[in-house]
Amino acid sequence: MQDLLSIIKFNDQGLVPVITQDYKNNQVLMLAWANHEALLKTLETGIVHYFSRSRKKLWRKGETSGHTQYVKEIYYDCDADAILIKIDQIGVACHTGNRSCFFHKV
Repeated sequence: MQDLLSIIKFNDQGLVPVITQDYKNNQVLMLAWANHEALLKTLETGIVHYFSRSRKKLWRKGETSGHTQYVKEIYYDCDADAILIKIDQIGVACHTGNRSCFFHKV
């Protein structure tokens, strides 16, 4: 899995988009960003880590809320510039209290 870090194409800011999906029912839960360190921590711990663009720092999902994301599978797309992580979501994924961040239907 460490090879993932050499394969992924990070953008000019050193980030890659990460889509998280429930591994049981395939519900898309959220989209966030990861840098090299966040991906490394995710691979090392089995718990999803992200990079906060607003706070400009690494964060572990659930570190304050307890709504942790445990890695089940990791995929990257055909261009190696986006990541999909299938997870076991403890609690909700969205900061609004919704299970998924994608709850606004058009």
